[in-house]
Amino acid sequence: MPERAALLIGKLVHTRKEWESISQVASKLHEYPEGDRADFIKKCKAGEFDGVFALYRSNDSNPLTGDFNDELLEVLPKSLKFICHNGAGYNNIDVTACSKRGIQVSSTPIAVNDATADVAIFLMLGALRNIHQSYSAVRGGKWRGKFALGHDPKNKTLGILGMGGIGSAVATRAKAFGMKIQYHNRRQLPSSEENGATYVTFEELLKTSDVLSLNLALNPKTKHIIGKPEFDQMKDGVIIVNTARGALIDEAALVDALKSGKVWTAGLDVFEEEPEIHPGLLECENAVLLPHVGTATFETQRDMELLVLENLTSAIEHEKLITQVPEQREKANL
Repeated sequence: MPERAALLIGKLVHTRKEWESISQVASKLHEYPEGDRADFIKKCKAGEFDGVFALYRSNDSNPLTGDFNDELLEVLPKSLKFICHNGAGYNNIDVTACSKRGIQVSSTPIAVNDATADVAIFLMLGALRNIHQSYSAVRGGKWRGKFALGHDPKNKTLGILGMGGIGSAVATRAKAFGMKIQYHNRRQLPSSEENGATYVTFEELLKTSDVLSLNLALNPKTKHIIGKPEFDQMKDGVIIVNTARGALIDEAALVDALKSGKVWTAGLDVFEEEPEIHPGLLECENAVLLPHVGTATFETQRDMELLVLENLTSAIEHEKLITQVPEQREKANL
């Protein structure tokens, strides 16, 4: 077998021993625990990572290398065939450019489903009760402050944009609160996977949902999929929940919608320019905000690291990924 080395970009928190055990199938283990893009590119050009067949990278490692775009892909070792990414979202990897270079990419969609869905429900309930005002008031010694009645989830229509693993997990939880579930995908799911949810067009989802939950991937086609034209189609007083990627929403348009009352409340775990948050959102008392903690549990973080390592092992041993990104998987199945 030709040399098949593995490269770890960044650091591991929960699976150090499992990473070291990769040495049983990889010819060599390389690590790049710290640095910056210029330094990483310099090391690539100097041949320090030659022979690397598969690499592990995560969103947390992005400050070390920057996005995996044409510039970076050009200097990566020619031996590289697999990128194993830690994260459900992978918008910082140019999958199209990877495909052109014969590089396959995996993500961690399965491992994040439950934790992210839990946070989506947390934000939804907080938004329904407009909890930020009361929470801030009691912390400020004002008891209830600008207290106002909220809304029950029961009998509300939850619209899910992106009924993948996370969206389906959100739907399952929301049904326990007595909500009616409808969804929109690029294509309708088989009836056996809908679990009682109703498939609707994008336009109908916007017009008829009381609560809209965003659970789809960010790519050039979905950036700002929710903006002023979409808000205009929604019910007055709609509630928006986003635990996917911030740039799915035009934040400036969301701020306007929150201030006008078109959007009654929003629950957000993600933002367009993280870690920066649009100043208007910080001003809105009807916005429940979290700092991208959807997968921040011990169990989920370990499961994510393990899934990346399983992909890495499968790539080295079998030249096959377990959870390949759908753009590549669907194209391979055509």
